[in-house]
Amino acid sequence: MIRKAVITAAGLGTRLLPMSKELPKEMLPIYVRGQNGIVLKPLLQAVFEQLYCFGIREFCFVVGRGKRAIEDHFTPDWSFIKRMNEKGKERIASELSNFYRMVEKSNIMWVNQPEPMGFGHAVLMARPFVKNERFLVCAGDTYIISNDFLKRMAEKNSDAVLLLQRVEDPRQYGVALVEESRVLKVVEKPEKPISNLAIMPFYVFNQEIMDILETLEPGVGGEIQLTDGIQKLIERGRKVEFVLLRDDEIRLDIGTPETYWDAIKSSYEVARG
Repeated sequence: MIRKAVITAAGLGTRLLPMSKELPKEMLPIYVRGQNGIVLKPLLQAVFEQLYCFGIREFCFVVGRGKRAIEDHFTPDWSFIKRMNEKGKERIASELSNFYRMVEKSNIMWVNQPEPMGFGHAVLMARPFVKNERFLVCAGDTYIISNDFLKRMAEKNSDAVLLLQRVEDPRQYGVALVEESRVLKVVEKPEKPISNLAIMPFYVFNQEIMDILETLEPGVGGEIQLTDGIQKLIERGRKVEFVLLRDDEIRLDIGTPETYWDAIKSSYEVARG
């Protein structure tokens, strides 16, 4: 059973400037079906709640400069709930109350990445939290609408598990070459993709990935790339498997204005039913 999750939210969000200068992109809202109808939730909150409902109770958020709003949001404010209830807005307050209860039942660690040095470096910052346990990694700007993709990933008995999706143009992603259930090779943002299987930012690892990330040289973009660390695992002969997103599973990505617009539309359609 996986007990720990590392959630990265340290990127600058430059493709969403000027909005992302003060507001972390991970706090952008998506539509979710709540107890009393459709509600707006920060995407990061939706990711946290999904992991919580899966059974995760230990979380490490890796944040960067200017991300204080994230920690504030994950700090329960019961006085606000009391004011809402006194105003007769119990239905509105109930969604926030449920979130606060999840937060209070969780162990949350906050780690600061002073400079944006890549996804791999952000994961490495969580090493003291992970220790020697198997753990899950996800990016705080992507949400998967699915009932069981986490379960399918956790069931794999591997040194690493990747989440893959077929895309038309994989050049902006890490890309995987696979055979049966095994991943044979991964490349970060290749000019000539080795397949159309893009790596989505959800992973399961054991602690060996931390040993590898610690020794990596900067890769694409001058950053420590998690994809490069996974390739090192493959070269060591480790068992790296994958789960493929089904056609009925929807990925919400808020990394660019265009993908955020798609996320808003898709999340509303799903929440509306």
